[in-house]
Amino acid sequence: LMATARAMADCYEQNKTTCKYVHSTSKGHEAIQIATGFLLEEYDFASLYYRDESILLAMGITPYELMLQLLAKNDDPFSQGRTYYAHPSIRKKGFPTIPHQSSATGMQAIPATGMAQAIQYIEQQKLNPNQTNYPNDDKPVVLCSLGDGSMTEGEVSEALQMAVLKKLPIIYLVQDNDWGISARGNEMRTMNAYEFAKGFKGLNAYQCDGTDFEECFYTMSNAFKYVRKNRQPILVHATVPLLGHHTSGVRKEFYRTNAELEFLTETQDPFPKLHNHLLRNGFKINELLDLQEQTQQQVNQHFEQTKNAPEPNPDTLLLHEFAPTPITQEQGERTPQNAQKIIMVDAALHAIDELMTKHPEALLYGQDVGELLGGVFREAATLGKKYGPNRVFNTPIQEAYIIGSTAGMSAVGLKPIVEIQFADYMWAGINQLVVELSKSCYLSAGKFPIQTLIRVPCGAYNGGGPYHSGCIESSILNIRGIKVVYPSNAADMKGLMKAAFYDPNPVIMFEHKGLYWSKVQGTEQAKSIEPSEDYIVPLGKGNIVQEASERQTDSGKTCLVVTYGMGVYWALEAAKSFDNQVEIIDLRTLYPCDETLVFERVKRHSRCLVLTEEPLLNSFAQSLAYRISVECFHFLDAPVACMGAASVPAVPMNEILEKEMLPNAQKLIERLKLLLDS
Repeated sequence: LMATARAMADCYEQNKTTCKYVHSTSKGHEAIQIATGFLLEEYDFASLYYRDESILLAMGITPYELMLQLLAKNDDPFSQGRTYYAHPSIRKKGFPTIPHQSSATGMQAIPATGMAQAIQYIEQQKLNPNQTNYPNDDKPVVLCSLGDGSMTEGEVSEALQMAVLKKLPIIYLVQDNDWGISARGNEMRTMNAYEFAKGFKGLNAYQCDGTDFEECFYTMSNAFKYVRKNRQPILVHATVPLLGHHTSGVRKEFYRTNAELEFLTETQDPFPKLHNHLLRNGFKINELLDLQEQTQQQVNQHFEQTKNAPEPNPDTLLLHEFAPTPITQEQGERTPQNAQKIIMVDAALHAIDELMTKHPEALLYGQDVGELLGGVFREAATLGKKYGPNRVFNTPIQEAYIIGSTAGMSAVGLKPIVEIQFADYMWAGINQLVVELSKSCYLSAGKFPIQTLIRVPCGAYNGGGPYHSGCIESSILNIRGIKVVYPSNAADMKGLMKAAFYDPNPVIMFEHKGLYWSKVQGTEQAKSIEPSEDYIVPLGKGNIVQEASERQTDSGKTCLVVTYGMGVYWALEAAKSFDNQVEIIDLRTLYPCDETLVFERVKRHSRCLVLTEEPLLNSFAQSLAYRISVECFHFLDAPVACMGAASVPAVPMNEILEKEMLPNAQKLIERLKLLLDS
């Protein structure tokens, strides 16, 4: 295996022109990686980093399979030519589960820790009775492989904090070659990973010479045994040399001297070390040289085969943004007889309660959602007490962990519902949302869609101030691979939440806190009859909440308002000032957006205004208005209008300034008059 890895590195270097896509190799890291790959079992989970090709070889992945990804070929078994070399996503009998991960410069630590937390939850709840008896009574562990440079990332610290807090079955393997691209270790840190681990109470740590195979295998064996038995985290720090390039795009000669590389090769190269060790233990020199020659020939054959493999078909470009959802039709009763009216916050609470009762794989977590408070809006009240701290629990103030851990949870088979306390605090979790959640289904060619529901209270009213009032949907809608829902009433809240839970993809649900209790003037209609337990509203279907009269429509004196959230109630109030001339669409889902309904109704009324609470400039509302203008150009009697908040950096605390910033019914009346008169 070590000879194979070395032959592959040499082959790539000799074929630089053919190997045109950026890649890295394991040259210098082979000993610790092969030792680790031998110890992974098919019931384990792993999150690897971009230099871990030797782990993959030791697991049984062939050079040909790796090379298919190297050259981004159609038959690349991990991503069908969509992502970098040694970026695996494996869901295959006989192999550990390896979900998609990013380029793994620290970001993978949170999803990996989420996998470990999911394993712990499954063991606590005994959810997989057919998998409780593993060989030798071993239990599954998670391996999270990291480069030493990534240890300075804040998200790695979030992961370590949760691992020790929850006592999770995970091994963090840190391969320390003392480089972060061209920055030396002493430029980036005052301590190595082993020393850093000592600051986390409950995190056991080992260190080893990562170039000595025997020492590596002994150390990693002990680490795996420790975690399998004790169900607690461990960190292994392995020192290794970087003998190859950082990547093919940042070559070693750009920033390192020949003398330095020669010294490392002479003193720290694991390949001659293993070669000499085998000679001392009875192998013949000719045996080893023959083996090297055989592996070189095999690697060259694989490379030639790979060069001739088919390229991806351009027609596959749009495949796998999302996994197919089972929810395509409205189901259940929206207004069952004898049901009571409920407010939006209770509709969400009841929906989650029903889902958790029915699905033991569902769990709820976030800041302050636990038993003592049940959410700052009481949106999780009673759930902590009913389902216990293993299913409903508080997290630290770690938005990145809250979001990113759902990728790991989903890979293990759980269905997490999580909450970001306010939209204004979501930015700390955007990295995980973008690099892990949004790309997983697409870059794994559909093998690892991430099933998660992320609740995000948002919206301004009554002087909430700049950190508790923001609407940020446009920023999220620019991220492909995420579905975005924005209910405006209790019935839709419950029906959309059920659909979001059953959707196998990441769904963000924006929930306007001004609508939660219908306390804001004019939002009484946000209360609604509670739908039946089986009521579901499919994502991507808008709703006409008010129609213009046929008489006014036939006379050409009507307009359409397309909106969502609080905008529905501004539009309903404004419409009272007109004689059945205003039709209102509540989008309900912003992505996928029900453009079919919107275009159909715009063509009927010939005038349209898109209304949002967000600052208008560069917003989703303006984007939608453009699409309406293009699609409906020949049917329009006036340019598509837009209305939103003033384009200022934040919502001011002062209520007078807040009112000045936001749209309202009176402002909308003036805009609709101009539109109808045009």
